[in-house]
Amino acid sequence: MLQGKVILDLTWVLGGPFAGQLLAQLGAEVVKVEPVGGDYARSVPPVSDAQDSPFFLSVNRGKRSVALDLKHPLGRQAFQDLVREADAVIYGFASDVPARLGLDHATLAAINPRIVVGQLIGLDDQGPYAGAPAFDLMLQAMSGLMSITGEAGGKPVRVGYQVADLAGGLYLALGVAAGLAQAQATGIGERVQVSLFDAQMAMLTWQAQGYLQGGPAPRASGARHAMIAPSDIYRTSDGRWIALAPTGDAFWQALCAAIGLPGLAADARYATPAARVANVEALTEDLAGAIGRRTAQEWLDIFEARRVPAALVLGVDEALAHPLAASRGMVEPVARPQGGEPVRMLGNPFKFAGQPQLGYPPALGEDTEALLRGMAGYGDDRLAALREAGVIRTDAALAGAAR
Repeated sequence: MLQGKVILDLTWVLGGPFAGQLLAQLGAEVVKVEPVGGDYARSVPPVSDAQDSPFFLSVNRGKRSVALDLKHPLGRQAFQDLVREADAVIYGFASDVPARLGLDHATLAAINPRIVVGQLIGLDDQGPYAGAPAFDLMLQAMSGLMSITGEAGGKPVRVGYQVADLAGGLYLALGVAAGLAQAQATGIGERVQVSLFDAQMAMLTWQAQGYLQGGPAPRASGARHAMIAPSDIYRTSDGRWIALAPTGDAFWQALCAAIGLPGLAADARYATPAARVANVEALTEDLAGAIGRRTAQEWLDIFEARRVPAALVLGVDEALAHPLAASRGMVEPVARPQGGEPVRMLGNPFKFAGQPQLGYPPALGEDTEALLRGMAGYGDDRLAALREAGVIRTDAALAGAAR
């Protein structure tokens, strides 16, 4: 996969670091380049002397850390010396910052022609939106996503996690991986830019395409699918919710038999996929009445036996404890550098031979000296000059310091 590739990750907080962690999960060596004060995410609560920020831990596994002041000429020079031996650089600065700090693709390509530069921006890099703030909630609102999330006729609702930030990170990682493939084939790198706004628009897929081809503007419909019926959640007698998605006639007929209402399959109102969508309110009432007569576990047993597509709506705690999460390696213990009980963390969604086992996220600047020595060839005198100028935070400076 990406073994042997070195990525310099200048991103911070969530979307960009998520991209860096994805690249690490694909085998790259990812070096987190932070300001000497560290990534803001390190301080997102809850955090204490005994616990690092879960927010920071979630997107920085398997990385190394270099702490540099890129606003200082010596810091910029040190970074450029790392670029000579790197394969890619990713960052999420405002659009005017890269050129000002000498981090733009043209400058870095002059140092290393095969460098891939991945840039994550909020909205646009030119025009009236170039300098506008772009936070996840804003992007969910601006992209139309919130208008199709929540109950019909209700208040717009955000997706329960930072989907705009994380989707941007996914697109950034994909673009950088493609750039690395090009650089390996041609020896010439590439600039890849991803806008968080663009990423959210792109994920509208069929909802947007249906409207662009003359259909109505999509609206929120709760858990119900707008084009497939039944595809919704139903409350059981013990107050739990079951998601049913019997897409296609075979599964629809299996559902009708499973709930003891085989006649529904022949009912003219529900006999075809189009008819079921047209009569979804009546269909929902019929199914809700049937599902409400048994407990969730009773229905799950029945549906499993008849291969009806169904799932219990789980809480995050329940999902993390699900046997499937264990069998897929999606929750794994990770040793703390300072010892003690391992921390349970999310696993690697990429499954391939030789996939890396990512370690605990790095302490701020813990690899600064080692990487400047190993990648940039710096000796004791040069490192001492950087320390004296306050341009780096180093291994030595971390002795006894809190993480």
